[in-house]
Amino acid sequence: MKQVRPKYFIIHFISAIALLLMGCEDDGLGPTGIKTKEPVEVEITDSTYTIPTYADDYSSMAAWSRRGDWNLANVHDPSVIFDGEYYYMYTTNASYGNAHDGHGHFHGRKSKDLVNWTYMGASMPDTPGWVKDSLTSIRASYGLDPIANPRYGHWAPVVHKVGNVYRMYYCIIIDNYIGNGLPNTEENFDNTWTERAFIGMMETSDPSQNTWEDKGMVICSVSDRGTDWYRPSRNNWSGYFQYNAIDPSYVITPEGDHWLFYGSWHSGIAALQIDSNTGLPLNEFDINDESTWGTHVYTRTDGSRWQASEGPEVIYNAETGYYYMFMAYDELSVAYNTRVCRSRNVTGPYHSYDGSNITDGGDIYPIITHPYAFNNHSGWVGFSHNATFQNEETGDWYYSSQARLPANTGGNAYSNAIMMGHVRKIRWTEDGWPVVMPERYTGVPEQEISEEELVGDWESITLNYQYRDQQQSVDLKLTADHQATGAVSGDWSFDPVNDVLTVGDLKLHVEREVDWEATPRKLTIVFSGLNSAGISVWGKRI
Repeated sequence: MKQVRPKYFIIHFISAIALLLMGCEDDGLGPTGIKTKEPVEVEITDSTYTIPTYADDYSSMAAWSRRGDWNLANVHDPSVIFDGEYYYMYTTNASYGNAHDGHGHFHGRKSKDLVNWTYMGASMPDTPGWVKDSLTSIRASYGLDPIANPRYGHWAPVVHKVGNVYRMYYCIIIDNYIGNGLPNTEENFDNTWTERAFIGMMETSDPSQNTWEDKGMVICSVSDRGTDWYRPSRNNWSGYFQYNAIDPSYVITPEGDHWLFYGSWHSGIAALQIDSNTGLPLNEFDINDESTWGTHVYTRTDGSRWQASEGPEVIYNAETGYYYMFMAYDELSVAYNTRVCRSRNVTGPYHSYDGSNITDGGDIYPIITHPYAFNNHSGWVGFSHNATFQNEETGDWYYSSQARLPANTGGNAYSNAIMMGHVRKIRWTEDGWPVVMPERYTGVPEQEISEEELVGDWESITLNYQYRDQQQSVDLKLTADHQATGAVSGDWSFDPVNDVLTVGDLKLHVEREVDWEATPRKLTIVFSGLNSAGISVWGKRI
């Protein structure tokens, strides 16, 4: 219930009684003589639209036996492709309670509306044999014994349509030590680093069948240190590998060139040109030839071999003429936050919001997602490693990633392992930067937003960077006389043609969405924009 300040209530009540005693009608003037008006309800005329009701805490239905009810539960590191009828999403194996274990890899689901998703099953039934064979061959070249039973991890696929086929690039990590070949545990540590990762590729001509033909290895992790894989302790982070073969991203240039981006944490991100016919490197990949590893594109900290940035997602926006590289920063359980940089050229140099060249080091801005909480909800953390995709028929852009509930939500000590898939609308600023909406996309019909609907009480969040801290909402009020007070202050105006709310110097992109934190959920209006430092400012009307 909306709270009314006692002093104002008493003044207004006395004024109303006085008017009645004088036999006068209320003329809509408040006690200060300023015209007042109750905020209008946010409504739409389309009676066929329904607000999603599925729970954010899906722990009660996380088990494999309930997979038909998952919708976007158990989603991590999603990749999304649209075939003209369905959106298809493929993900890392991670799941609450390890529900995916024993049921294949790179689990897929499909949707016609980005809201209601049907689970399809694993895209890879078993780890392909070439992974162990390639590992054995590489180890033999270094005089190392084979690993009888490698411990695999199946991570971060990316899917792209090339001609009439769909290609999925996926990564498989080997969680065994290089030296003794034993699984990565404290007891087995032998002062060596863990083994390399591999990126492979598989194809299908029909994603609805979820049957993929594996095409083998594309690349693997590479090192410029030869056989010097010594690690003094498990707390040493000067990584053996220069580029880590995980987290692939794929982009096709307007000229028709194909590029695979890869790498996380170690020395940064590289871009490798791909043969469009085979899907394999254009020039033969050789772990001993650094010239075949690709073009260095980005590092967060120059000289570091263990830096907290990963999950590059590279897209080209023909409307702006820029390539955009989205990055996931920091550890994934809580601190994860999303940054974006851009370049006129696919291999860079990429620039941050302030125009600085970040190829050889520097934090990226804008920040477009970050741990946060609106009122009446635990909020979300671990909110990054995204897919960015466009519906080419409508021109709309979307952001998708997992977000996690904070620890101990609802008294559940394991709630931080609840990973819900989020899909959100992207809008583009007038100077060509993406901003992500503060609420999840639900397909609210695009009915014109009126200025009157913006008048009222809001919550606003500025996504300032604070490691592992959730940014909390602050009250904001927009009055009928075009004044903003609270989180942001100044005059406000609204451009209904472009759906842009201007408050002082801030330009905020407005959308109809659902208030997911309300009970029950209800329609609302949200905004997202960037301040002068390249930090996202979010808001929702309450």
